[in-house]
Amino acid sequence: MEKTFLKYLLYSFLGIVFLSCQKEITVDLPYSETQIAVEGRIEQGLPPMVVLTRTMGYFDPIDANSLKNMFVKGATVTVSDGTYTATLTEFCAASLTPQELELFAQFTGIPEDQLQSLDYCIYTSTDPNIFGQPNTYYTLSITTADGENLSSVTKIPQPVSLDDTWFKRIEGAADTLGFVWARLTDPDTLGNAYRWYAMRINTYKFGPDADQQKDATFIAPRGSAFDDKFFNGTSFDFSVVRGRIPNSSKPDDNNSERGFYKVGDTVVVKFTSIDYNVYKFLFQAETQLGNNGSPFESPSTLPTNIEGGVGIWAGYAVYLDTIYCNP
Repeated sequence: MEKTFLKYLLYSFLGIVFLSCQKEITVDLPYSETQIAVEGRIEQGLPPMVVLTRTMGYFDPIDANSLKNMFVKGATVTVSDGTYTATLTEFCAASLTPQELELFAQFTGIPEDQLQSLDYCIYTSTDPNIFGQPNTYYTLSITTADGENLSSVTKIPQPVSLDDTWFKRIEGAADTLGFVWARLTDPDTLGNAYRWYAMRINTYKFGPDADQQKDATFIAPRGSAFDDKFFNGTSFDFSVVRGRIPNSSKPDDNNSERGFYKVGDTVVVKFTSIDYNVYKFLFQAETQLGNNGSPFESPSTLPTNIEGGVGIWAGYAVYLDTIYCNP
């Protein structure tokens, strides 16, 4: 009994000592100037799309007003294929009709309510002369209303087709669920890179989303970008999980079906070829997203191909296929 009491006194004393040794530390963070962030893409058969925002400090307050104010409006944005140059038009969600907003959501992959709440703005064109073509370089030039100049060049490579695609169930209790599989033969030239997207085009049969198409746009799952460093010139099979829109509240994105396809789904696969600089950006961005919140992850800067700013100007060559998820 006496020993127990002495241990209690000792632990109490040590606790008081450690608590009394706390010291308040103030860290002076260096000031970082804001930069123009570019999120631009041009895809085979589609017009260019460019989003311009200003970077924010890590500890800057984030609210609805700050998010709205981050968009860079009134810039002059042009895209050239070396022969033809098009000036892009600025469109903001607040000025669109409901029909235009629906198309805007499909085009950007962002839900309509988020587009409206942020008054999301993009620069694009309806000029078919500047729609993306394979084996073509595209130069992006930007001049902001404040006189800042940015530029970038990207290439839409030659599309690489998949040899085959199929659905494979997981045997067991959840035998209606499974993954999509594909077979790829990589060209015998080192440096090819790819990104995978998919979209379920069948409708929900029950629940609050009954009769609505399961996916409103193509979705890239985490780990969607990869290069041929370890399989150059070979043929191989690989499986892909089902991606989801960030912060999705749909039941099948938050229950046991999350990440899986289901018997009865009709899946359109969009397999894209990208240049290596685009791959480096996407791979690092997905890596940082996957490590978000990890105390063991060191902060890093995303690679960029933007002169005068940060972000990415990306070209995508496209191969499409449809998979029927049969038992």
